[in-house]
Amino acid sequence: MPAIHKSIEELVGNTPLLELSNYEIKKKLYGRIAVKLELANPNQSVKDRIAFAMIRDAEKRGILHPGDTIVDTTSGNTGIGLAAAAAVLGYKFRVYIQDEVSVERYQVIHAFGGETVKLSEVPEVFQVLQETGGDFIAATNALEEILKKEGGPLVFVNQIVNPANPEIHRTTTGPEIWKDTDGNVDYFVAAVGTGGTVTGAGAYLKSRNPNIKIAAVQPGPNSLPSEENPTPEEIFGVHPFVGIPAEHLPRTFNPDIYDEYFSIETQEAYEAARAAARYDGILLGTSSGAILAAATKIAERPETEGKLIVAIAPDTGLRYLTTPLYDV
Repeated sequence: MPAIHKSIEELVGNTPLLELSNYEIKKKLYGRIAVKLELANPNQSVKDRIAFAMIRDAEKRGILHPGDTIVDTTSGNTGIGLAAAAAVLGYKFRVYIQDEVSVERYQVIHAFGGETVKLSEVPEVFQVLQETGGDFIAATNALEEILKKEGGPLVFVNQIVNPANPEIHRTTTGPEIWKDTDGNVDYFVAAVGTGGTVTGAGAYLKSRNPNIKIAAVQPGPNSLPSEENPTPEEIFGVHPFVGIPAEHLPRTFNPDIYDEYFSIETQEAYEAARAAARYDGILLGTSSGAILAAATKIAERPETEGKLIVAIAPDTGLRYLTTPLYDV
């Protein structure tokens, strides 16, 4: 039978696992690393999953109607996923986006007919960012209050609190990993942006085998804005969670899900992504590089000999060509 799909929604998920065989040899690793290539989603990132999930959930709950405008905040990939999904499903879309993200993100969202607003263009939100040292959660909360006052046919799907976010990873990402490894997965590694991936997929994998170890990744201190270094090269879409007050964590993140965490610096992420490109011919994004760097630290341990480490690769390196990632 012909396999002709009718919508990109049908193409979301079932992304492949790729073992980085040459990377393992070059790095002299004990453990095996398989990356789950979310770049195989129709708009090349893991956020395609939550984009359709949040919209369909809003429709099901009766809060999203024809003619409405979908709104969210993003460091890029969720905005792209939502813009594409909104285009397919017939909604308008507006996204409030971090200023420093790559130019490609703005271009793609505009290509889908979405409207972009830089967070710096919203004085109340920009003030919160300055006062909190770039706290994305606080900025999103401030934006929500502004949108309430604006009124109109706006539906703020809010990925950092929306339960449809971790749920889609519990029902798709986790089961896909379990199926494709035939249940022989020993470690699962993901970064914390909204925390939806590590929370949802991690919960599913733990439900199948409580002995699976979950590792969560955050930026290292030198990759975060500080008084001494106000504009570092950041790992966009990856946020700190250790030592952060609960009220400043995304509600989509369960901090009890992980067994260990890694703080990865931007340069470490760059080096891992560049090595994957050179050795295994796959172009990964910066957050993927950070996750791969953490997975590598696990695979360097002698006790991981022969064990399988599954690492999420959230998006494609093609979205970073105007950043320093592949400026080599």
